[in-house]
Amino acid sequence: MSELNLSRVKFVLFDWDNTLAESKTALLFAIRQVIAERNLPTWESLQSVRDHDLSFKANFKNFFHEKADEIYARYAEIYLQNVKGLIKTFPNVREVLELLQEHGVKLMVMTNKERRLLEYELSLLFEPSCFEKIVCGGEAPLDKPHKEQVLYALNGYLKPNEITRDNVWVVGDSPQDSRAALASGALPIRIGTAIWEECETKCDEVIYLEDFTDFYNCLKAQN
Repeated sequence: MSELNLSRVKFVLFDWDNTLAESKTALLFAIRQVIAERNLPTWESLQSVRDHDLSFKANFKNFFHEKADEIYARYAEIYLQNVKGLIKTFPNVREVLELLQEHGVKLMVMTNKERRLLEYELSLLFEPSCFEKIVCGGEAPLDKPHKEQVLYALNGYLKPNEITRDNVWVVGDSPQDSRAALASGALPIRIGTAIWEECETKCDEVIYLEDFTDFYNCLKAQN
């Protein structure tokens, strides 16, 4: 893991869902309750029309067509009512964040999730001030997997031609995160498996780690 050099990295951009936060439990609870209320097709059957280049929210158009906005609004309502009792972080996430901060690294959250949901649940798990910047869905010209979200997050800190695999890491669970990192010139670090199961061929340009314990051990070995 020679590329994971703590003396060179300046910014680490973290995905939120299934990376810093185990929010899949809350998400599935809310969407399945909506489905039951409205007598809609099962969540599993809807996966056949998922567009993996779009966010969860954007896929509601594929799932529910003209009723997408109405159903998403109900989903968000249920999610916010229940997420406090369902969300948690993963082992060694806090230790990784603290170690990076000890080395002067600026931490950011970069997610396709809408801000009102993210800001509510972020405060349930972390002190928001530990993150230099938070970028949510729809705020950059294009969301992940496009590089524009990375460029937007780093705007005012680095110019696009200053982003390298040494000074910027993008940490996430999905191909969307890796593709955004590669497109921008940053180092993609994949943690665990994607929140939605996807068939993909591993890329030599991506660093794959089992979990945050693995990540922490790789970083700690340099101290």
